[in-house]
Amino acid sequence: MNGKYLLGFDVGSSSVKASLVDIERGDIAASAFYPEKEAPIVAVRTGWAEQDPQMWWDNAKLALRKIMQQAGAKGEDIAAIGISYQMHGLVCVDKNQKVLRPSIIWCDSRAVAYGERAFNELGKERCLTHLLNSPGNFTAAKLAWVKENEPELFRQINKVMLPGDYIAMKLTGEAQTTISGLSEGMMWDFKAKRPAKFLLDYFGFEDSLLAEVVPTFGIQSVVSEEAAQELGLKAGTPIGYRAGDQPNNAVSLNVFNPGEIASTAGTSGVVYGVLGDANYDPESRVNTFAHANYTTATDRLGVLLCINGTGILNAWMHRNVTSDLSYSEMNDLAASVPVGSEGVKIIPFGNGAERVLGNKEVGCSVHGVNFNKHGRAHLARAAQEGIVFSFCYGMEIMQQMGMELNKIHAGRANMFLSPLFRETLANVSGATIELYETDGSVGAAKGAGIGAGIYKDHDEAFSTLKRLAVIAPEESRREEYIEAYREWKDILEKSLSR
Repeated sequence: MNGKYLLGFDVGSSSVKASLVDIERGDIAASAFYPEKEAPIVAVRTGWAEQDPQMWWDNAKLALRKIMQQAGAKGEDIAAIGISYQMHGLVCVDKNQKVLRPSIIWCDSRAVAYGERAFNELGKERCLTHLLNSPGNFTAAKLAWVKENEPELFRQINKVMLPGDYIAMKLTGEAQTTISGLSEGMMWDFKAKRPAKFLLDYFGFEDSLLAEVVPTFGIQSVVSEEAAQELGLKAGTPIGYRAGDQPNNAVSLNVFNPGEIASTAGTSGVVYGVLGDANYDPESRVNTFAHANYTTATDRLGVLLCINGTGILNAWMHRNVTSDLSYSEMNDLAASVPVGSEGVKIIPFGNGAERVLGNKEVGCSVHGVNFNKHGRAHLARAAQEGIVFSFCYGMEIMQQMGMELNKIHAGRANMFLSPLFRETLANVSGATIELYETDGSVGAAKGAGIGAGIYKDHDEAFSTLKRLAVIAPEESRREEYIEAYREWKDILEKSLSR
């Protein structure tokens, strides 16, 4: 084995993080992100969101320089490279691999009408059985917007890629993608097990616009001489892995098999579970993509539930109700109130339309407050309970798709720092929660180790993953938690029926 480190990049919309993982010990040798303040997102019009792909590359170089200095590492010390990236973005390059326009990123909503039109005209059953989703606002629909609104630019496009594909192209000079990447862009046909020609034909896209498909895990390509000189790496270093941020978050938590769940709870919240067969939600309230270990021979599907109104509600509560307290003190205050917040309920959907609610925007609302009985402690607990209940509401959809919810893996960060949040989630869902110390760039690095054959499998790669805590359901108390959830769900469903 040549080299002693694995290099992982995590290309987010706010920053690019890079980490070096020591191959032998499995721990982080160095880690940094750039910029230190949030990267800009350009919104020329309401609902638009764009970033310059060159900015990602520049930030990746700066983060890499920091960690190489931290570790005292040289280019020849890197054995393999992995890439995690913000999902659903569109990068268009010409025949010289020059970027033709800013990337239309994941949170840009301009293409919604294009996806809805395709869904209606191609037919709900055809789209769901082949794509496992509505074409929605994903990469293919964004390209359809470019074709109609920027026709001269569209004619210059040689390849379309996702953000991680672009970083890999800059490293190697090769335009490539993965099945997992095509699926997140709605360009993979799960029934035919090939690129979704019927959707490409509908939008009028030539098959040649798609980049070469390479395995998610495997030696995809190698660092070019040009990139090696630019970055201080060794030419020929293999790119062994790439995946979107949510499947990669699951990878970083060693979530590979059916029934395993990964969760995050930052500004928005995500529950990502693995299915062993191709399935979908008939109402498209959750999304189904090819997981990182999907192959045409073995179905491994990632079911993605996203709740917009999670940590952002907790932050709002902290800013406006408990600004004199730390987050830890606010958690203690919330825990001083009994389960169910003595009748106070908060519907947390105050961060825009929620896909889990059929794209309805019901807003955030507070219910059951008695001015003579309730105080800010009740509001603090009701906020955290409302966030957990929104997770469980979406997880019921996942269960209807055949997913078992036995264990939830999560990083110890954001809402999962709160004991009350963790205990409520365990007791309502019935799942055991395991907290780990990891992040996306570390997962990408270890994924590269698997793809390059440095580790024999994912169990070896993640054998050093540090489990920090285990929170099991309390059978003697579950009923009171479940009753509080039932009361919350009744309020939500009444509001949805109006």
